[in-house]
Amino acid sequence: MLLSLDELAVRFAAAARALWPDAEPIVQFEPARRVEFGDVATNVAFGLARIARKKPQEIAAEIIARALEDDAVRATVAEATPLAGFVNLKLQPAFWQRVVADVLREGERYGRGAATGERISLEFGSANPTGPLVVVQGRTLSIGDTLAKAMRHAGYDVFTEWIINDAGSQMDALGRSVYARYRQLFYPATPFPEDGYPGEYLIPVAEKVHERNGDVWLRVPEDEAVLTLAQFARDTIVAEQQEVARRFGVEYDLWQSEKALHDGHAIERGVERLRELGVLYEKDGATWIRTTDAGDDEDRVVIRSDGRPTYFANDVAYHYEKLQRADHVIDILGPDHHGYIARLKALANAYGRPGAIEVILAQQITLKRGDEILSMSKRAGTLVTLQEVIDEVGVDAARFFFVMLSTDQPLTFDLELAKKQSNENPVFYVQYGHARIASVLRKARESHAEQLAAAERGEGLGALIDPSELALSRKLAEFGSTVAGVARARAPHRLPKYAREVASEFHQFYDACRVLTSDPATTTARLGLCIATRTVLATTLELCGVSAPESM
Repeated sequence: MLLSLDELAVRFAAAARALWPDAEPIVQFEPARRVEFGDVATNVAFGLARIARKKPQEIAAEIIARALEDDAVRATVAEATPLAGFVNLKLQPAFWQRVVADVLREGERYGRGAATGERISLEFGSANPTGPLVVVQGRTLSIGDTLAKAMRHAGYDVFTEWIINDAGSQMDALGRSVYARYRQLFYPATPFPEDGYPGEYLIPVAEKVHERNGDVWLRVPEDEAVLTLAQFARDTIVAEQQEVARRFGVEYDLWQSEKALHDGHAIERGVERLRELGVLYEKDGATWIRTTDAGDDEDRVVIRSDGRPTYFANDVAYHYEKLQRADHVIDILGPDHHGYIARLKALANAYGRPGAIEVILAQQITLKRGDEILSMSKRAGTLVTLQEVIDEVGVDAARFFFVMLSTDQPLTFDLELAKKQSNENPVFYVQYGHARIASVLRKARESHAEQLAAAERGEGLGALIDPSELALSRKLAEFGSTVAGVARARAPHRLPKYAREVASEFHQFYDACRVLTSDPATTTARLGLCIATRTVLATTLELCGVSAPESM
């Protein structure tokens, strides 16, 4: 009987407890650091050193000897070696052959986690409705959507949302900017507001107003015109943002208007709940919340002395709403939101839900084209839009590049590299692996149809014994734990890394082993491995929001 890695962990933990009954050993097998050390390893011996009063190397040797008394362990493990205190195992080829069989049987369901029952509110990409989406939103869109897909695959119930920041001073600045552009259509010398949005993207908005209403807004008080034009610009820009997000492969469960929260009295409800919980206090005629208790540098005003809510009051309202429908709230924000971490942590504490709000900061992006660094500033009107990036490099390359690095690392995005049709381009390298498999399978349908049908049924996998075949199978086995790790650590960058590793192992296998041979058994087994690899690559790319092409 072959054991799974989880079952092996249980047997090795039992062996440790048998040797040291007072111990609580934690056994978790991970891929070995180097292939010559074995397939998997665990550091359980280090955690037992104090109780056993021995060196980890000696502890590891004793655990191995005890575990190998188990017939099922011996049937699964080809070699077990204590090395530098680690328990290193080389598993039987049949173990890895079974991995391939599992992928073939489960298909796109392979690696899915059982339902956790945990409801996650995931907000990402949110931007002011004052201009087109830019590359910063491109990164948060990619990170957020990839994380959402991975968490769903891992068994979480994820609800995605975008907050439209359409309440506050930026709306007044937007209205006055559009009004200036509108007047410039009639009077070119009309000055532009100093705190406006000078980008040319507002000119088409003003032209739409002119097409609809002619010169009517020249004949009403400016304040009235500004208010109406701000709403028109908001609706126009949000519609464009939604269209670009959809083109980018991102769909949201909710686009939440901040103004709607105001109009629906959500701010009053959120603040009142804080008042009921006794976490607010009055000072200088204003209402404050103690956020210093959670590490904020100062307490925050929620309601000003004149009765108007602060911007933080919007966060109070929105997060109160989110906490009503989710067990855990995750906000993915830009690098300039570091101060939000402590205050949102304080907000979760205040609502009696410590730890329920989590903030992930996606660090800054530098965009370049070859050696040229591109300038990006909405206020200066020199922004590079996400739409332009998609037009230049395509959705696949943009999605892959935006999510390649950890959120806490600044990202340099080279547009020239993203367009290269060579192995230097990481997304091309991975997609070429999938296309290469598709090509092999097309040929097999013509020349080895019987073996292909057998491979699709998962037959003949016992012939997979070549080192490159087993190395690829070992990499496929990591898919489920990789996705679970992405979800648990909020680390979507691990998926493109894993995709590149699978593609690399496949290319090495393909170079070492001819797939379509004169030997039916060999051909059947290798076709099965190809089909399993195609499944894992396609699923990994899908989680990244990247297509898996059949040809390139």
